[in-house]
Amino acid sequence: MSWKYDTRYPSIEDLRNKAKRKTPGFAFEYLDGGCNEDVNLFKNTDDLRKVELIPQYLTRHHGSSLKTELFGKTYDAPFGIAPVGLQGLMWPKATEILAAAAAKHNIPFILSTVTTASIETVSEITRGNFWYQLYHPAENRLRDDILNRLQAAGCDTLVLLCDVPTFGFRPRDIRNGLAMPPQMTLKNILQILTRPHWALSTLVNGIPEFATLKPYIPRNLDMKQLGLFMNQTFEGRLNEEKIKPIRDQWKGKIVLKGVASEQDAGMAVRLGLDGIIVSNHGGRQIDAGESAVHSLKRISKEYAGKIKIMMDSGIRSGPDVARAMASGAEFTFMGRSFMYGVAALGKRGGDHTISILKTQLQQVMEQLCCEDTGRFAEHLVR
Repeated sequence: MSWKYDTRYPSIEDLRNKAKRKTPGFAFEYLDGGCNEDVNLFKNTDDLRKVELIPQYLTRHHGSSLKTELFGKTYDAPFGIAPVGLQGLMWPKATEILAAAAAKHNIPFILSTVTTASIETVSEITRGNFWYQLYHPAENRLRDDILNRLQAAGCDTLVLLCDVPTFGFRPRDIRNGLAMPPQMTLKNILQILTRPHWALSTLVNGIPEFATLKPYIPRNLDMKQLGLFMNQTFEGRLNEEKIKPIRDQWKGKIVLKGVASEQDAGMAVRLGLDGIIVSNHGGRQIDAGESAVHSLKRISKEYAGKIKIMMDSGIRSGPDVARAMASGAEFTFMGRSFMYGVAALGKRGGDHTISILKTQLQQVMEQLCCEDTGRFAEHLVR
């Protein structure tokens, strides 16, 4: 089986390079960078790509299928689109483009609390087939209202984010004025002038805003006031006392995202959650931590079969998906890869990126003689 994509950009790196040429520097660096010295950003990918797989060429092979069951649904591939904040900053309508592509290709799409399309818009695009990542609100009233909106929109999988107790220290964003409160500097304005396609698209579609949060944000706030509002409205530190009432109220599946230790994985199991996403926020929160794939190996060894174990952070390509699943993940998510695609190709970017990833992963499976996505571990070099 093959999927159509633009052969001028056959790799994620090709898309990244084009995205860098098309978007203002401050927007690209927000997407591309990590925290502090970017140690864990690069370690995520480097450690993952040290994972090696063994082909079994003489095995009787009946074909390979990407279809993967997760929470009672069968998806067309073992990867989904991870939540990314401020997607419309990187490319106008990026959230809507990716939600539509995910629906077309039957893969999960996770909407972030702090991105640029609303719950209701994404629900309409996906016909309710989306996940939602919740930044925990400081007030229960706001939490409950968001949960009610999600249930009315048909969302059945809630993702609780646990790895942002503080905002990551990101030197690029500070230099670019994208820390809270954000500011538009002369340098940023000059960058915009050198990216006319981005500038025109942004002009046509409007300045990106926190669409899901719009009903709660007081009108006519300046940038400093908006920053203060966001800091006061959300408290990133999650704990057992905050999770329990959500578990009692939410009728669908609950996934804990940002798990990096056996202790947190064990709490997710004890609280009756349905899944975890092993992640270090794409290397954007703690530079001194270990890579996501190393955390995955430890956690899956202890908790495989007790809870659904998924992974993001460092996964960029089809072979990376295979490596992660061979290391213990039952499903995977990517953020940057899809954003590179949309920033590079606009409306075609989501479909193109998913098609590349499916083609790459299919080739890896055929090469390994791996018939289904649950058997990658049989090919792992230990």
